[in-house]
Amino acid sequence: MTNSSFGSTTRKWPIGRLLAGFLLFSAAYALANQLPLTHAILYRAAAFDYSSASLAALSFAIQASLLFAAVIWLSRRWFFIALILVTLSAGVNLVYGQIVGDTLDVQKAGWLLTEARQAGEAASEFAGPFALAMGKLLLVLVLLVLARHLLHRPVRQWIRSKRPEGISVAMLVLLALPSLTWSWLGLHPLGAERNVYNYAAALLFADPPPQRAEVTAVPKADPAIRKIIWLVDESVSYDAFDTIIAPQLSGRAAIDFGETAAMGHCSTPSNVALRSGVAVRTVNETTDLRRTASIWGYAAKAGYSTIMIDGQVTGPPQNLLLPPEKALIDRYENAADGLKTDLKIARALNADLKNDGKQFVYALLRGVHFQYRDHYPKGALPPESSTQAQYDKAISYSKQGFFEALLDGVDRSKVAIFYTSDHGQNIADGVTPHCSGQPVPAEFAVPLVALLPPGIEQDYAAAANGGRSLSQLFPTTLSLMGYDAAYAEENYDNILTAPTARYVWFGRGVVPVADGGVIDVQSGESFPAR
Repeated sequence: MTNSSFGSTTRKWPIGRLLAGFLLFSAAYALANQLPLTHAILYRAAAFDYSSASLAALSFAIQASLLFAAVIWLSRRWFFIALILVTLSAGVNLVYGQIVGDTLDVQKAGWLLTEARQAGEAASEFAGPFALAMGKLLLVLVLLVLARHLLHRPVRQWIRSKRPEGISVAMLVLLALPSLTWSWLGLHPLGAERNVYNYAAALLFADPPPQRAEVTAVPKADPAIRKIIWLVDESVSYDAFDTIIAPQLSGRAAIDFGETAAMGHCSTPSNVALRSGVAVRTVNETTDLRRTASIWGYAAKAGYSTIMIDGQVTGPPQNLLLPPEKALIDRYENAADGLKTDLKIARALNADLKNDGKQFVYALLRGVHFQYRDHYPKGALPPESSTQAQYDKAISYSKQGFFEALLDGVDRSKVAIFYTSDHGQNIADGVTPHCSGQPVPAEFAVPLVALLPPGIEQDYAAAANGGRSLSQLFPTTLSLMGYDAAYAEENYDNILTAPTARYVWFGRGVVPVADGGVIDVQSGESFPAR
């Protein structure tokens, strides 16, 4: 008789080895799911929502048990494949959580896809958080391998002695089961080791984007304004505008509406909301901005040709400019062309402003998306310069000569130009400058400036006393296109001669993943995040 291990005549459980393996696995699972566990269980319990916390704990327990069984049972080859799958999914979750400080869901995964082309800049900007996330992922993998080393051989020897049939197949089916059935069963959330595949499938098989609604309103008269331009800058805060850009507009009869609220603290939701128009009094989580009558439809109905200029990317459109909406634009241009992209856009617009014909132009400027040091020539600042110094330098270089080139020789009697930014910027070392998990007011604070014809500007200038939101740009533009101002205000927001009727802002999930889904939207009487 021996007391050594499993497989002997008298089998004894190696309790110490089993306990050590279980603890190592538990530590790995907790580390991989740190944020989901905290948000779904601890935060819910702290809010006395014990029912939701208990269901979330049960969901995690079942998924962890299935992965634990797989770690114990699967052969070396299948364990290696499972480890790769865990690595990919957990890695995305850890990087996202470390940088943004938030949990991943299907809408945020969709947002990540739209922002994929910014991955290089983001990796450079967030090298520290990225390295920390990779360190956590490596530790997770090491703990899983060690747990398997302690548990696999003795447990498998014991199971083999029972001669079960089909256990490997059953194990693989059970391991995949949560990804296939969790939503259907009403369970949540999915663990970080598997949720990316569920989200990818949801996005892959999502309903095609719907068509935009037809414009039913009819302009009252042919407007005097022939050219309307929206200049939407990238990552320009109101404070930076006030100190760096505003002096360039001195003497140009520019109407400064003061600190204005963006409709999102990320580029995609902000741009989607701008293009779509938002009924601020009635918007809710079931609103689908993919279906609204966009600015392009209104412009076309009023007789304007429509142009979109994107100074940030080459290739396919960004910011959820989906095919049904893009089809409404008469001319779409990629204009990204190095550090002086914005100046080149200004010169091209200047030529358009001198031509005949009615045009509505949405110009998305290159701006100063991080890294800031990538937006001015090398050597313009010492490498050790502060984040604030780099940001200020980037804005100064980006807009150097911009408005002079834009307005040179232009007859402004029939031109309306609005300058703003998609979102603000929180400039501080060690924080996410925008699109953070817990946004601050600085991420929403943007400039809003109007350059309007004489005779119109007085009404707006007299009322430019704050309380504005970018949701007002849409109805104001409709009124300038000849639509009834009362219609524009009733269906969207107050025009810019008055403060906003209601602040509205969107998160990353600005549109539903599927028809009938919900979106991430908030509203209130106060400036966002205050």
